[in-house]
Amino acid sequence: MADRDDYALVSSDVSEVPAPEIDYRPPKPSKPHRIALVGAGGISFAHLDAYKTHGIDVAAILSRDIEKAKARAAEFFPEADVPTDYAALLARDDIDVIDLTPHPEQRVALIEAALKAGKHVLSQKPFVTDLETGRRLCDLADAQGVKLAVNQNGRWAPHMAWMREAVRLGLIGEVIGLHCSVHWDHTWIRGTVFEEVPDLVLYDFGIHWFDFVTSIMGRLADGVMAQAVQIPSAEVAPPMGASALMDFGQCQASLIFDGATRYGPLDRTYVAGTKGSLISTGPDLGNQRVELFTEHGVARPVLEGNWFNDGFAGAMGALLVAIEAGEEPENGARANLTSLANCFAALESARTGLPVGRGNALFAGGR
Repeated sequence: MADRDDYALVSSDVSEVPAPEIDYRPPKPSKPHRIALVGAGGISFAHLDAYKTHGIDVAAILSRDIEKAKARAAEFFPEADVPTDYAALLARDDIDVIDLTPHPEQRVALIEAALKAGKHVLSQKPFVTDLETGRRLCDLADAQGVKLAVNQNGRWAPHMAWMREAVRLGLIGEVIGLHCSVHWDHTWIRGTVFEEVPDLVLYDFGIHWFDFVTSIMGRLADGVMAQAVQIPSAEVAPPMGASALMDFGQCQASLIFDGATRYGPLDRTYVAGTKGSLISTGPDLGNQRVELFTEHGVARPVLEGNWFNDGFAGAMGALLVAIEAGEEPENGARANLTSLANCFAALESARTGLPVGRGNALFAGGR
């Protein structure tokens, strides 16, 4: 007969142990690269601030609104050119990488033109709106001998990066549970272009967490069940509540998003393994405390940096390091198709109310 404590009614004290040394910081290129940023909208500040802070040069900033491009250049890279013609920009020999920030529908033609011009490309996330287009762009990059990566900057949020590397090092053994819950107020989208994105939470925002889960599991889920919930009090068009359950065989994963939580914000990630567990908790995406529990005790690493904007330096840095090494980037577009396949399966499940399994065409082409 089990004791009362065996029912998890009482937790035992755990001794604190030193945190292991883990290389989780944004990768740094070993030589200069010349980058052109295309699109000077709201998110461009995070790109430019990160690049300036981490010593990554931006040679040109192009935007349909030239005044915005000039303002961004003056603030971050005063020596940068502010061209007006995309084709002429692609023809320049002194540009190595094109960093594209526009929305997915506008981005495909820009990516294709850059790849055909022999430029390496960092695409904003979500990479594409369908897997077929994504595979075509990946094939084109391979044919042109250039790198195509996706700005999944969440991979280099300090807490996510530390936990992912801890898993890769085998510190918690085999992963048997992976659960992310985000409770925050995202109603700032009211009146912005983001309110026009019908699957904003589960797709445009949620792709960071689908990518985090996929980066740890390394494959497609065997099945996905999801929902999206309209919250009238949020007074915004897209559903502000969403969740997804993913079956990875001997591991279950879950994502929960409460996007209209006005009070008591919380961001929590739990990765359970056969030899230990990882927990990250904080009031928001930028302030997280990570704990590693094993048979030896609990380790609490002191993390440096923030998702905004170190994550953006990580995404670009990973591409530049891969260019130098002649290898596929950590955030390569082809691997990102697996993250998107898991996300698209969740979108389909949320729309139909039915689970989506491997037999569904949405999973075709994933790893």
